[in-house]
Amino acid sequence: MAVYINDDTIEKVKESIDIVNLISDYLPLKKSGTNYVGLCPFHSEKTPSFTVNQSKDFFHCFGCGEGGDGVTFIMKKENLDFPEAIKFLADKYGISIEETPIDNKRLEEKNRAYEINRDAARFFHDNLTKNPKALDYLKRRKISPKVIRQYGLGFAEDSWGKLYDFLKLKDYSDEELEKLGLIGKRTGNKGYYDKFRNRIIFPIIDTKSRVVGFGGRVLDHTMPKYLNSQDTIVFNKGNHLYGLNLLNKFSSRKKILLVEGYMDVISLFSSGINYSVASLGTALTSRQSKLLKRYGEEVYICFDSDLAGINATLKAIDILVAEGVNPKIILLPDGMDPDDYINKAGLMEFEKLFVNSLNYIDFKIHINKKKYNFEKSEDKIKFTIEVSKIIKSLKSPIEQAVYIDKVSEEMNIPKEAIEKEIKGNTYNNRYTNKRPNFNNVSKSKIYPVGAKIISGNIKAEVDLIKLMIEDKDYYESIIERVNIEHFANYECSELFQLIKEGYSKSDNIEIEELINEVKEIENFNMNIIKSIKSRELKFQPTDMDQVIIDLTNNLILYKLETKRNEIIDHIAKLEKQTDKSEEENELFINLCMEIPKINREIKLIRHE
Repeated sequence: MAVYINDDTIEKVKESIDIVNLISDYLPLKKSGTNYVGLCPFHSEKTPSFTVNQSKDFFHCFGCGEGGDGVTFIMKKENLDFPEAIKFLADKYGISIEETPIDNKRLEEKNRAYEINRDAARFFHDNLTKNPKALDYLKRRKISPKVIRQYGLGFAEDSWGKLYDFLKLKDYSDEELEKLGLIGKRTGNKGYYDKFRNRIIFPIIDTKSRVVGFGGRVLDHTMPKYLNSQDTIVFNKGNHLYGLNLLNKFSSRKKILLVEGYMDVISLFSSGINYSVASLGTALTSRQSKLLKRYGEEVYICFDSDLAGINATLKAIDILVAEGVNPKIILLPDGMDPDDYINKAGLMEFEKLFVNSLNYIDFKIHINKKKYNFEKSEDKIKFTIEVSKIIKSLKSPIEQAVYIDKVSEEMNIPKEAIEKEIKGNTYNNRYTNKRPNFNNVSKSKIYPVGAKIISGNIKAEVDLIKLMIEDKDYYESIIERVNIEHFANYECSELFQLIKEGYSKSDNIEIEELINEVKEIENFNMNIIKSIKSRELKFQPTDMDQVIIDLTNNLILYKLETKRNEIIDHIAKLEKQTDKSEEENELFINLCMEIPKINREIKLIRHE
């Protein structure tokens, strides 16, 4: 049976190729400007005419005319056919290849899908040329007829069946059209309707010039604003970038600009920015980041300036950095997207944004600055802790040092404190492994009766005292997690001590005996003990383990937050001193170091 290597594996092999390193295994290359040159391995020559362009991933000999990519080079040099060259390179780069039996039926289905999409794209484009309303919309958006042709833009009329009727005349089946997301079934299975209606159509074209899917944008404010093709046999949104098919033709590939929407790409192209692509309305994927890395020497991100755009930028940064790409971020004025900005400001102003772009670390710091009020010491500390995490991600000690200096100067926090925060060990929560263990109760979640457990330290203290009195097993589980110092209420702390002493002598605690004992304690509020006696715990203790964890966590958090507030107040006082002594400086550093430790412990407790 015939076999084939699937497209994903071929792309993975191609993405692994560094064409300069590959060809350097066969002949010496010398850097010459942005290219590399050497003597051609395919014909005899004395003057180098063989050129390798690393960014565009191709070679060319001006003497004999041979040229191509890394795979082509191996085919010619090793005298291999295409599958053999892929296997050769896969072995070189440690990529496993699973040969799959050719499924002729599936190949035929894919080819039919490409044909259907091509015919649908032509139908939409023809509609656009005949629709004054849609053409006027694009004209107002400064999209020229030439750009319309280059991107194959189209228009879906406000009709429920024109595309369906057109494609049926070409003998495509309902099942085929429905699988490609071009039509949908009417309610009650009474026929079909066109999914794309009254929308500008953006054909999504792959690097082999095949139409793989569509995007549609409304002309008015109807929702949804955009409609995209569903995943199909030839299309997965996470595997494509809109506009990538035109990069080879128009772009120098020195840089590539990632934007969010179809109109962003087209407006930028219309104004002279011919190296932008869009991520098809999805969060950037690892596959898309590989494409960006392959097609551009420098990667820039320019998403919308709203909160959603900022969050999408932060996620894209993490994906790109994981792929070994250090992106730069273009900042737009508030409330604008690339389409808005270039139409309002023009090409020259937009290109200035590249000069003022931020590397991804500076961008993350910039975004964090917006979250805090630096008039407050606590916010300065929180900001510095967050930025320390960002700096810690840098592999270069030099880069770390530069940012430590920068943050230290801006926040007026000693470098030593920031360095300790970055290099500090992961804090181990002393409560993590301490769990009550009752083998005779269910492990299901507790369900409060009547009302939720109210977040409040005093109520939690009273409930814990009640539990400790009721059952020695409860008492032992509670004292594994808290001690007398966690009870802020005077009466509860006294009762805790009395109960502890009581259980050291007996396995039971009598509430009446406790009442008699506390009568002898000066200034003891008897209402507390009376409340405990009459109190009915409003829990269904299907899982008393969780009840105890919840209640003790209230006490632990209260104690930690109180301590943190005291430290912050102390830091604020020291910060105001302009002539701190050496001891006071050391105290300042140590106090600053305490805050992140407490914050980590609070975070762990809250997620317990």
